[in-house]
Amino acid sequence: MFIATKEILIQNETFTLTNQRAVFWKTENALILSDLHIGKTAHFRKNGIAIANHIMKSDLERLSALIELFQPKKLIVVGDLIHAGDNSDVDEFCTWRNQYPDLKFHLVEGNHDRITKTLEQKLCLDFKASLLEIRRFSFIHDFDKTKSDFQITGHIHPGIMLNSAVKSIRLPCFVISDNQLLLPAFSEFTGLDTKNLPKKSKFFVFTDLEIYEI
Repeated sequence: MFIATKEILIQNETFTLTNQRAVFWKTENALILSDLHIGKTAHFRKNGIAIANHIMKSDLERLSALIELFQPKKLIVVGDLIHAGDNSDVDEFCTWRNQYPDLKFHLVEGNHDRITKTLEQKLCLDFKASLLEIRRFSFIHDFDKTKSDFQITGHIHPGIMLNSAVKSIRLPCFVISDNQLLLPAFSEFTGLDTKNLPKKSKFFVFTDLEIYEI
């Protein structure tokens, strides 16, 4: 796995985009990502759809590689950590989480995060709320049009359609506007929304090897 990076400035703060679907915030020493959907594969299997759990293992391997590279003090998940409540995949995630006892774990709740008190303790969360505010930034799962400050969001699973004479391909991306950084879904087991994206934005598309602005 290759980790490509690209530094950008937002509100005079340095953020490092990666092609592994996460952002590192230098000032706060925080690794930021969204939409892990832990338990999605187990939920499908429970409902009779044969999905291998190597997908989640791959997601966690990428996350471990990012933690090793950036050595963050905080992990901020901007919603949809969990897909459908507690299940065997959540147990595996908690085992993974226990490798990093000193890493502060902040969850901004998303629409899938139906987390009981028991599950909250199991996940070893240091923070759980629908909104997290740090410095001049608001972390919220879905963009709130009533807020005037800069928002870091998820939920949309943004993607871009690239057309050529040979074929069209869809790639995940980061989307940046004057008041929003929209994160790609961290899990690779998600779809891509190429239509409902913020207007007048910059798009940072990534592949396995590079990040480029379009």
